[in-house]
Amino acid sequence: MSRAAATRREIADADWRDWTWQMRHRVRNAEELARWVRPSEDERGAVAALAERFRFVITPYYASLMDPEDPECPIRRQVVPRLAELGDPHGVADPLDEVAHSPVKNVVRVYEDRIAFCVNNECALYCRYCLRKRMVGDEDWSMRRRELETALDWIRATPAIRDVLLTGGDPLVFSDDRLDWLLTSLRAIPHVEILRLGTRLPVTLPFRVTDALCRMLERHHPLWVNTHFNHPRELTPEAAEACDRLTRAGIPVGNQSVLLAGINDDVATMKALCEGLVRLRVRPYYCYQAQLLEGTAHFRVPIERGVELFRGLRGRTSGFAIPQYVLDTPHGKVPLSHPHLVGREGDHVLVETFEGKLWRELNPEC
Repeated sequence: MSRAAATRREIADADWRDWTWQMRHRVRNAEELARWVRPSEDERGAVAALAERFRFVITPYYASLMDPEDPECPIRRQVVPRLAELGDPHGVADPLDEVAHSPVKNVVRVYEDRIAFCVNNECALYCRYCLRKRMVGDEDWSMRRRELETALDWIRATPAIRDVLLTGGDPLVFSDDRLDWLLTSLRAIPHVEILRLGTRLPVTLPFRVTDALCRMLERHHPLWVNTHFNHPRELTPEAAEACDRLTRAGIPVGNQSVLLAGINDDVATMKALCEGLVRLRVRPYYCYQAQLLEGTAHFRVPIERGVELFRGLRGRTSGFAIPQYVLDTPHGKVPLSHPHLVGREGDHVLVETFEGKLWRELNPEC
């Protein structure tokens, strides 16, 4: 029996499925990590070296998905520190220049009609490639109620805002009552039409998606959820149950993954992930190019290779199972795709099919 399986057997099922128990018993140091996996020397060294810089927390549930013996496990690599995080000459703390786009604390406005509202700085676990690792878990970035009220006042005074994404951190870390208060406050603003939740908890702590939570969320439609699966191994029965609860509550669920070297940067893995999501009624929405974020050079994939990966999916799976590959920039998201439009020959437009063949479509200019 593996050490992960042995550790899991020590925990009562009622505790295991209690999301608050999971939050209280998160893995926070190398000794606790060793209950679930056999840490490599690199991992042990990184936990110590990065303790004050890039925070390290893992839920027991997510720890149980890691291969105890393989440091290259795609689940393990997402959340266990590595010394490679110390060697990134190009990475910066805020690659999207979010601070400059913040009219008030933790409101990020890049587009005219929508905002990202970073409502807290806490997650169930800390992903090693997290875009906001500069703030997650840092008390200086915590959002007190008066700061949330300041942001709400700004939204009320800005009638152009019709779409509000609650993100963080992770909004589902809030209690049901606190999240209900926030959603009710936003829903009372006449010009706010759409509310969205950006959460990874269906992946990292699916027990948080309770029937009580879904009953509360149903009161705030139209409400959308985008979650964040990166690898087929994350598509567990528990995650499927969480997604099913959300969709049965009338909440469309989309997925925003990140292209990560050695984790999902091959056609077979990405295809399995996307088709698995569709089986759960989760729409693959975006796949992000990993940012030039400090400490993440070992995760970044050359963009040209990413383009070829998604080209390899076209025509080989359902169209709605293929996410849009995008680069997020300080000026918004930019699609990264193979140029199927080749050019024009007189009254014909040339396009390239998924098989690499050229097709001439009659399409006069006038």
